[in-house]
Amino acid sequence: MIAIDEALVRRLVADQFPEWAGLPVRSVPRQGWDNRTFRLGDQLTVRLPSAAGYVAAVAKEDRWLPELAPLLPVPIPTPVAVGEPAHGYPFPWSVRRWLDGRPLDATAPASRSALAAAIGDFLVALRGVRLPGAPVGPLAGAHSFFRGCHPGAYADEVQRALETLGSRVDSAACWRIWREGMVTVWTDDPVWFHGDVAVGNILLDEAGALGAMIDFGTCGVGDPACDLQIAWTYFDGPDRRVLREHAALDDDCWRRARAWALWKELITVDPVALDRSDGTPVLRALLDDPVVTAS
Repeated sequence: MIAIDEALVRRLVADQFPEWAGLPVRSVPRQGWDNRTFRLGDQLTVRLPSAAGYVAAVAKEDRWLPELAPLLPVPIPTPVAVGEPAHGYPFPWSVRRWLDGRPLDATAPASRSALAAAIGDFLVALRGVRLPGAPVGPLAGAHSFFRGCHPGAYADEVQRALETLGSRVDSAACWRIWREGMVTVWTDDPVWFHGDVAVGNILLDEAGALGAMIDFGTCGVGDPACDLQIAWTYFDGPDRRVLREHAALDDDCWRRARAWALWKELITVDPVALDRSDGTPVLRALLDDPVVTAS
């Protein structure tokens, strides 16, 4: 990873956007892995890819977020300027509007069921967007880390993870979930997906309701199943049903979503921390609740 700090950001801004040179630069408290983010004054942020593999995703955001923003029911990040490599920093970077709100991983919503409904409604609106030339299918794959593609893209990682975890998880049940997802496909036209609907990318407003969606680096056009993982990673049974109702996607899509969530949990869980065969809370939720109307 490249060393990216406030001093570097000040130099980049001062040289390329002197109109903002006098604004204070502050690192945000919660940094992501793919990008580093800094407040620039009160109304702007600076976003810099942390490695070469994330550059295409940021360029995609800079290209498409301005067109997506007016078509969606909640605010999303919008770039106002794109900077060039300089001062030893080798990648393009961007300046964006600051979005007020508290990340969901740092606070509680006023109502989980209302939040589930709002996220589902957002996903429906996102799927309804039609923009000529949008990144579709395989074109979205590499810089979306294969979100929007079939979850089978990660079959080898699932196999390795289950071999590593061994008896610490219910391997037979995990394989059933995976197989159920593998035999379904998205047969409709490709649609827009966010790609990382996770607690760190959901901002709540002052009332505790959905205030903004951020980090569209893995967005694209394809199969929307990848956007449903939060049903198991955050919500409980009743609220999963609310999300299911509002997201308006069929059982097969939810089966692939369950496979996506299984993959992500298996590759991120710490094997040392597992000492029981029932696994983690997310794994237990995945095993217990498929969120489909029929098995």
